Amino acid sequence: MFAKSFILAAAALAQHAAAAAAVSGTPEGFAADVTGGGSAAAVTPTTNDELVSYLSDSKARVIVLSKTFDFTDSEGTATETGCAPWGTGSGCQLAINKDDWCTNYQKDAPTASVTYNKAGLNPIKVGSNKSIIGDGSKGVIVGKGLRLAGSKNVIIQNIKIENINPKYVWGGDAITLDTTDLVWIDHVTTSKIGRQHLVLGTSASGRVSVTNNEFDGKSDYSATCDGQHYWTAYFAGSSDTITLKGNYFHNFSGRTPKVNGNSFVHAINNVWSDSTGHAFEVDEGGYVLAEGNVFTGVKSVIESGGAGAALAITSSNASQCKSKLGRDCVPNSFSSSGTFAGSDTSVLSKLSSSDIPDAVAASSVKSSSAGYGKI
Repeated sequence: MFAKSFILAAAALAQHAAAAAAVSGTPEGFAADVTGGGSAAAVTPTTNDELVSYLSDSKARVIVLSKTFDFTDSEGTATETGCAPWGTGSGCQLAINKDDWCTNYQKDAPTASVTYNKAGLNPIKVGSNKSIIGDGSKGVIVGKGLRLAGSKNVIIQNIKIENINPKYVWGGDAITLDTTDLVWIDHVTTSKIGRQHLVLGTSASGRVSVTNNEFDGKSDYSATCDGQHYWTAYFAGSSDTITLKGNYFHNFSGRTPKVNGNSFVHAINNVWSDSTGHAFEVDEGGYVLAEGNVFTGVKSVIESGGAGAALAITSSNASQCKSKLGRDCVPNSFSSSGTFAGSDTSVLSKLSSSDIPDAVAASSVKSSSAGYGKI
């Protein structure tokens, strides 16, 4: 009897491990061809060093995160002079003088002593051909983000990244892409981040799909001193195409996202809620097609005066998409929110029919399935 029970238990554990090691679902949009680590044998790191090694090496890997990896104190702290551009109130972020930012750009701001964890400014490098998968709600990285630079064919799914020097601007980013291609970020939660939750740098980040993620802007510190994070997402690449679908952005005060450089964003069926500031900021070289999205309690859906191009879908212009997308676009929905000014149909030229995910009516869009632990 004992032997039979042991065998059944072992089989159940093996089945669970196999399920955890598999990417869930299929990528949509611009990064639809991503395969990540493919059929490589799964590895499950147990220490911070193992995690860093697996992520950064040159091998194709499926990496399963089944615990919390806390890097907060791993590299010690630094105390130095920074600045307080937004005030010295208890809820205001301070700024680290990274690359002389305070010295060169905030000359009139009062100086301030800053003490931060150095690990946050030193993200984990992620190599090409990786699938990074969380096991249930166990896969958490604390105090350090992920950086993909020169990396291609990467899947990041079902993990949480949190607590990267949240008191300090320039304290670290959750996920950074620069000189990449074919990256799928899915069912990830980011929370309490010093700088950007997601940033695509000025070099080309290529084809990127960002789906079903939760970008949680609630924080004890912010640049607007109101518990709402300002630096949420920044897409600045020189040749980027970004599918933004099914994500939940909440409790933010700006740059959610900022789009410029030469970046096209197709925003479909996302939820933006509870914002004291603006969501989109579309500057020169930024192109946005927004359809089927939900805006609830967003003071300013798009910052005025931007030099970029945006097409925000309403019931009156939805049919303009059909010749390019093969279907009508889906109108956005607004509740206790500002308007979405954007009628530039030139953004449709950035699309081809093979890049187009399906879209549902905004009334069917929910935020409850976004983030880690939801697959």
